[in-house]
Amino acid sequence: MDIAAEVVVRVRRHDGDEAEEYAWQAASKDLLASAAPWRVLRWPRGQKHYSGTYWSATMRDHVIYESRLELARLLFADFDRSVHGIVAQPFLLQTVLEGKIRKHIPDYLLLTDQVPVIVDVKPLHRVSKPEVAFTFEWTRQAVEARGWKYEVWSEPPTVELENVRFLAGYRRGAGRERSACIASSRTRLV
Repeated sequence: MDIAAEVVVRVRRHDGDEAEEYAWQAASKDLLASAAPWRVLRWPRGQKHYSGTYWSATMRDHVIYESRLELARLLFADFDRSVHGIVAQPFLLQTVLEGKIRKHIPDYLLLTDQVPVIVDVKPLHRVSKPEVAFTFEWTRQAVEARGWKYEVWSEPPTVELENVRFLAGYRRGAGRERSACIASSRTRLV
């Protein structure tokens, strides 16, 4: 069965809330790369996960994340020289499998020097749960049918993550360096 032929993708534009629907195989990389995040971050009382925004030197802008594990993947992507674009929650994939409508929102689209990479971030202890494994498998089939890469990312080695986290504090994009220089020159003038 060619699952990719049955998958549709919904994309939100930055200029509106309406989602546009396309056949998965027909949606261009540029369209998906320009997508607005699918979900809006909220911080309800008692929330069990940690959401926020991260200043990405790669994007020279903020990129959202919905957990500390997603933030960790974002840090690693920001340090990867082959990654030149990061899109959080880029789209919603939908298909019908086993008589049911299945939907999935990947965590990241990484635009690389080779092919785009669709990333799902999930704690290792949850990856083997049947419903999670099922979703990741049909997503993998759809992504790889386009010739793209699919990645399920879990906890990295602790020391490596701490080193990347430390170094991230010293990584800045050109726009941010310029604004820091302007701010410091204003401080001296006052």
